[in-house]
Amino acid sequence: MAKLFESIKIRGVEFKNRIVMPPMCMYSSDDSGYANDWHFIHYGTRAIGGTGLIIVEATGVERRGRITDRDLGIWDDSHIVGLSNIATLCQKYGSKVGIQLGHAGRKCEVDSEDIIAPSPIAYNEKYKVPRKMSKEDIDKVVKAFKEGAKRADEAGFDLIEIHAAHGYLINQFLSPLSNKRDDEYGGSVENRARILKDILREIRKVWPENKPVIVRVSAEDYVEDGNHPEDLAEILNLVKDEGVDLVNVSSGAVVPARIKMYPGYQVRFAEVIKRETKLPVIAGGLISEAEMAEEIVSNNRADMVFMGRELLRNPYWPLNAAKKLGYDIDWPVQYERAKK
Repeated sequence: MAKLFESIKIRGVEFKNRIVMPPMCMYSSDDSGYANDWHFIHYGTRAIGGTGLIIVEATGVERRGRITDRDLGIWDDSHIVGLSNIATLCQKYGSKVGIQLGHAGRKCEVDSEDIIAPSPIAYNEKYKVPRKMSKEDIDKVVKAFKEGAKRADEAGFDLIEIHAAHGYLINQFLSPLSNKRDDEYGGSVENRARILKDILREIRKVWPENKPVIVRVSAEDYVEDGNHPEDLAEILNLVKDEGVDLVNVSSGAVVPARIKMYPGYQVRFAEVIKRETKLPVIAGGLISEAEMAEEIVSNNRADMVFMGRELLRNPYWPLNAAKKLGYDIDWPVQYERAKK
């Protein structure tokens, strides 16, 4: 049996296989942040294609938390209906579905918004210098994540993912490269992890006990003075008791840096996090071959594997992967003639 197609249960949610579609921004909404036909077709197709877990793209918990003015939003109750349609459609075709709650911080590209960050340092010369967040700003962001989680539950998602990666707001607090604060939210590892701990604690007050919470991290900053996998493991060990069930391990983007990318380049980071935290992990990074995905889970290097670009190219990758690995799975009855 191919382990890639074994089920896995996290809290009260069982995934039919170990294949994950990670959150990837579609930039297909408008300034309102509402889901539309593109999102329904895009996500629904991957569910029909057999993906075990689909995680909806970074969705802004505040208007000023968007990356662009075409991001999905979850800052208002009116967003629930459209997001619920995505969740219901994916679940109808056999996938579990989550949503990534995010805040761009200093990487918000919407000119009209109040750009905030832990410290007044721009990402690069093309970005605005953000305003240093006050304690009141931090409290508002924590509350926004909590309210976003509540709306995600009302929309029917099976899980939520907290976006603490890729140089966005939480990642900006976690990394010493972007966090130069001298208060309780800066300096030591414990202080830099505080906002993530606060967010997780508040989310668990409204998020159902039987539903998982994922944290996505950038495990490597690719700069000597930045975070490395062991640092992220330490951070996760500080916050995991607030209800972290799974870690989605990515890397980079908190500061401009040269990254040598190749198939599986982030898997070793996931191995460190899995070993040091004892938490289940999702690994990935330019993985496209079924045999490679199978090797990763079979050798317990990770518990699940995310396929980003490959699932954009081929929404039916899981069906074909099962065939390559000699494992028989059910195809949609409409497509059965193509199975053999």
